[in-house]
Formats: sequence, C-alpha cells, structure tokens
Amino acid sequence: MDVLLAVSTYISKMVSTPSAIKVLLLDSHTTPFVSLATTQSELLAQQVYLTDRIDNAKRDRMPHLKCVCFLGTSEESLAAITAELEEPKYGEYYLYFSNVLTKRAIERLAEADSYEVVHEVQEFFADYAPILPSLFSLNHVPSATHPLYGSSSSTWNQDALTRSAQGLMAILLSLKKKPIIRYEKMSAMARKLGSEVQHLMKSNEALFDFRPTQVPPLLLIIDRLNDPVTPLLTQWTYQAMVHEVLGIINGRVDLSSVPDIRPELREITLLPQSDPFFATHLNDNFGDLGASVQNLVKDYQSKTQSQSSIETIADMKRFVEEFPEFRKLSGNVSKHVALVGELSRLVGRDKLLDVSEVEQGLAGSGGGHANDLKAVQTLIAANDVTPFNKLRLAILYALRYQKNSSNAITSVTNSLLQNGVSEQEAKLVNIVLNVAGADQRQDDLFSNENIFSRGKSALKGLKGVENVYTQHSPHLMDTLELLIKGRLREASYPFLDAATASTGLGGAGAGTQGLGQRPQDVIIFMVGGTTYEEARAISRLNQELAGQAGGSATRVLLGGTCVHNSSSFLHQLSSAPFPPSYTTPPRETASNPTASAERPALAVQLGNINVSVGGASGTGVYRTASTGEGISLQADGIRDGVKDLWGKVRQGVERLG
Repeated sequence: MDVLLAVSTYISKMVSTPSAIKVLLLDSHTTPFVSLATTQSELLAQQVYLTDRIDNAKRDRMPHLKCVCFLGTSEESLAAITAELEEPKYGEYYLYFSNVLTKRAIERLAEADSYEVVHEVQEFFADYAPILPSLFSLNHVPSATHPLYGSSSSTWNQDALTRSAQGLMAILLSLKKKPIIRYEKMSAMARKLGSEVQHLMKSNEALFDFRPTQVPPLLLIIDRLNDPVTPLLTQWTYQAMVHEVLGIINGRVDLSSVPDIRPELREITLLPQSDPFFATHLNDNFGDLGASVQNLVKDYQSKTQSQSSIETIADMKRFVEEFPEFRKLSGNVSKHVALVGELSRLVGRDKLLDVSEVEQGLAGSGGGHANDLKAVQTLIAANDVTPFNKLRLAILYALRYQKNSSNAITSVTNSLLQNGVSEQEAKLVNIVLNVAGADQRQDDLFSNENIFSRGKSALKGLKGVENVYTQHSPHLMDTLELLIKGRLREASYPFLDAATASTGLGGAGAGTQGLGQRPQDVIIFMVGGTTYEEARAISRLNQELAGQAGGSATRVLLGGTCVHNSSSFLHQLSSAPFPPSYTTPPRETASNPTASAERPALAVQLGNINVSVGGASGTGVYRTASTGEGISLQADGIRDGVKDLWGKVRQGVERLG
C-alpha cells in the first residue's frame, strides 16, 4: 500500500500518451499532488515541454503542441476546462480527472468540444497528497473560509464532508481496496464519514469490483479530538521538527525569514523522493542529525577536492558527466546546512528544550500535580518563552489535570493573560477542554483511570525510549496494537455495517478479526488531521511487522484531512464556527472533592465478595449481591497491604480475556 507509487504510476500513464512533445495543464487542486509524486526531470523524460496552470489566462496559443490535462472535479475546474475547449490553445487534448465524473459533467465536456480536439477522457484516482509511502493527506487545512466543523465539534461542514468522502474513495480505488469500515464510537463525525464512504462504494459498485481476499481490508476512521495531545507537542525528529517549527506545505519550506539567508534558499523543497539525504534521515532525532549533516559536508568536500585538478581530456569528460550530480549535491548540502542551522537557532532562542521537557512530563507519566504546576507556571512567567509555547503548556496542563480536584486551570489561564498571551488566544484553553476534554474523549488518554492502565503506562515508559524529549507515544499506537492482536473492542470501535460482526470480522467481544486472523491491509483515516509523529510511528511499525511475518505482514497506511503542527491544530479550533459557550469553562473541570474523599483507594469485586481499602465505608471485606464470575476494579492508587490480592485479580482478568 504505497500511495507515492500509486500516484506516480497514474502520472506516468497520463504523460506517456501521446508520444510527442506536450504541455501538462493542472489546476490548484491537482498541482500539489503532482509536485509531491514526480519531478521535473521525470516529466521532461516523458516529453513534457511545459507545465502550467489552466487558470493562467496569459498562456500562449500553441496549436502544434498536444495537451494533457489533469484536473479536479470541482465546479471551478469544470468551468475552466469547458472555457478552454471553447477556445482551444493546443491541437489535441487528453483529459484526466482526479475523481469520478458525473454524467452531467461528461455532457458539458462534450458540448464544449465543438472543435473536436478532445481525444481522451479518463478518471485517474490521484485525488490526495502522497506525502510518504505510508502517509497521505487530503490537504484540507481548515480556516474561517474553509472550516472542517459545522456548528459544533461533532458535526461536519458539508463541503468538508464531501471532499473527505471523495478523497477516501480515491484512496481505495487507487489501491484497489474494498474495505470493511470501523469507526470510533464516540465520534459522530467518524460515523458520518464512514456512512458517506460506504454510500459512494455502493453507488459506484462497478469501480469496486476487485478480487476478494480471505481477510478483507479494513478502513478505520478515528477522530483527532480523541488525542489532542500529540499535535500539541514539540517534535524532535527531522521532518516533524521542520514542520512544527517552520512548516512544510506540499513539500516546500519557507526560509525567507531566516537571518542572512541566500536568495536561492529562501524557499526550499523537502521531499524524500528527490532528496536522498532527507529520505535517509527524515525520522532521525535532532541530536543525531548534526553528525549526519557534518558527514554530508565532509562527503561534499572530498568530492570538491577530487574535481580540483582537471589536466587531461579524460578529466574534462569525467567532470562534465558528473557535473549535474555534483551540482545537485552542492544544493543539497547548502539546503540542509541552512535548515539545521535555523532549527538550532530557534531551539536556543525559544528555550524549546526546557518547554519540551515539561510537555513530555505532562503527556507521559508526569511528575505529580504540584511539580507539573510549578514547572508550567515557571515557563509561563519566563520572558524568553514565546506566548504560543506558553499557551501550549497551559492547554496540556488543563488536559492532564482537568479532573484533578486541586487543579489550577483558572490560575494558569490568568497567568497567560499576564504574560503576553492575548485574551482571544487564552480562550483556546476552554475551547480545547470543551471539544476534547476528559468527558468528550473516548479513551483514557493519560492512563489515569485504573491501576492496569497506570501500570501499562509505567512499563511503556521503560522500553524503547530514546531520550526524555521523544518518550511520548501517540495514542493511535495503542489502538493499532489492540487491532493487530485482534483485541480491539467492537463496543468502542463498532463496524459501520452491523452484519459484518456476524461474519467473524469483529474485534474482541464479538468475534475476532477474520476468525482470529489479523487484517493484512489497514487504512487509518483521522478526521481532523494527523501528524508526522504518528506517521513516524506507523513507518516503524510497518518495518517491525514486515520483519516478523514476511509477505503476510499487516500493512498500515495513515491519512488525515491534513497533517498538523501545533499551530495549525489550534487554528483549526479557533477558526471553527463554534458557539460562544465553547469559550467558557466546562461544567466539571475537576472531580467532586467530596466524592473523591468518599471513594475507596482500592475496590475489588470478586464474584459476590467486595474488598475495599479506604473510603467512607472503611477498610474491610464485604458480601454483596451475586454478580457471577465478573470482576470489577476501581483504583486511585495502590496501597501497601493489598499485594496479596494481585494474584486473584490477575486470574480473574485472564479468565475474562
């Protein structure tokens, strides 16, 4: 499931016909898709003389050339191509559209082609941005004019819904997959999108007539708001860090604000397809990156010295042959040296190491409420921490300790206002709690609810951690782990079609995936946008699975409405047309102190015997109404003297498993 290969294959097919010098016309929708999947040299090899935009009114008339058009199916694109056909500038037209054309659209094209210059019309389903082989985006970065949400955080903007459904259909068609669909139960938007995709699959049944597989592919639709923490964290791997600090837009990075930057480096291209160094090191952490760039510079210097002596005809011939590659290497060296230098400057200027250490503590096991609060307040009061980073820390603190009876969310928000954060920006603390707080999230994001999740969180923090700045693991990986093991509960991630569960394609609790077989192809789509941190985790998971199971390994593809950094994620929420009530604190931002005091520190139900430690009833063993063989467990902490219960608890859980 390589989306880069899928889109580049489509483009190669488009430009290979006709076999003559040609022009490639694109629109604003398809231009980024083509630029991400192919290079100018590859297009030139296919005799593409010129690449232009169809909305460029200053194009010259060249009837001796043939024209290949790759366009979206929007009204704007259809209007542009019909106007082009009414007054053609080229001798022949070969039309390719990125999604399914309606019957009416085809009739419009036929009516406009009065000069009979159209030789071919096809649908090539490259209607998404292929960023990495296992990562795609629909390039919908929400704004006030193009919102993702409707009137609430659980409703779609209709245009955004249509675009997302069409983009997902294009992904499935380009990869030749007809999946079953599961979705996050608490996300109305995930369910709605799944229903739209299923409707499109049924409406275009002939297009989805693929050879069936023993275990069907799975499309899992999840919601960004179930994990608001991941897009808020400072990143420390190359690609993710560049996107967080500088921003990557369709493979381009704007360096125009960098002090003393050379003119040719004011905007650079950062694509693994055309940059071998970036392809090799895009997931390296920042600490290792400096040494890699140093080796790149040394390699360039050694090649420069080898070219310094040109004394014979053979030397001249060798130099001419190697010059294009030499020049390309020179550009790559300059680009990465400038980029890493700017990242290093911003890390020091904005105290990102200090900020990130506190962020990781809030997102992970934490240092306790008192210590975390002190660390957050210290950085909010610091003059050399940017207002935006102060805001991120405050939001992370609020998410982490929303249900803590002694939280200081109001105090932290007031500190923001006193330390350079505008009132409008400070409202984002409450907006995030209202749309992605503890009461809105489906899963236990901070592993606080019971001792099993706490223990799992503690153990997870001990293995595979490179350093304190990259210890966070996206919540998505916990979901995937359960899915691959066939233990993803249907109660939490139901099938869109209830009949699917009866076929043995359910999760734990209602039949397991493929009667115990794990899915081979999994497409995960995140409503509200994904991140490069999650993409890196998916890439590493695919490598691990491929090493374990060879050709039968599960393959995972990740996509989203866009690829977020912290700035775009918060802008998505601040620009949404939410009601004013979203800017006020949620009704319950902390646990009831009285209820907390009365709740036992540990309560274990084994059959009809209840063992309670602490709480209003005191410590003791009580007989309750019979509840069968079930076992329930609630805990706020583990107390000395109950370790002897652990064996019984574990046995009960294993029986349930």
